[in-house]
Amino acid sequence: MDNSPYKILIIDDDPFFLKVLGDAFSENGFTVFNANDGIEGVKVFLEKAPDAIISDLVMPRMGGVSTCIEIGRLAGENPPIIALLTSMFQEAPHEHDVPEMGAKVHIPKSTKPMDIVILIEQLLARKKFQQS
Repeated sequence: MDNSPYKILIIDDDPFFLKVLGDAFSENGFTVFNANDGIEGVKVFLEKAPDAIISDLVMPRMGGVSTCIEIGRLAGENPPIIALLTSMFQEAPHEHDVPEMGAKVHIPKSTKPMDIVILIEQLLARKKFQQS
C-alpha cells in the first residue's frame, strides 16, 4: 500500500506532455499513472482507482470527452476529480457546476504544470473536506 496522499491518472497521446506533467505531480507527492489514449485510460482507471484524472481532449481511438464520460459513468457514486486538458481555449482554468464534456474542470494546455498541480490539489482538498 503506497502512502502518498493521492493518485492521479494522466491520459495524453503526447509523450513529452505526459513526462512534464507526470514529473510535476510526482515531485509533489502524487502517485502518477499514465495512459496514451482513452481506451487505455479507462482500463487504468478501473485497475488503479485514481483520485484525479487529467485527460487530453484530442486523442486517437477514444477522445477525451468520451473517456471522461465513460470514467464518470463507471465511477458511479464516488467519481474522481476529472479535468479535461485542451488547447482549444486559452482562458484560465475553470470549473463547471455540472460536468461539461464529461469533466468538471477545463484546463488550457498552455497552463504551467505547477499551476495544474496546485489546482488539482485544491480540488482534492475541497472534495475531502466536503466528504468529512
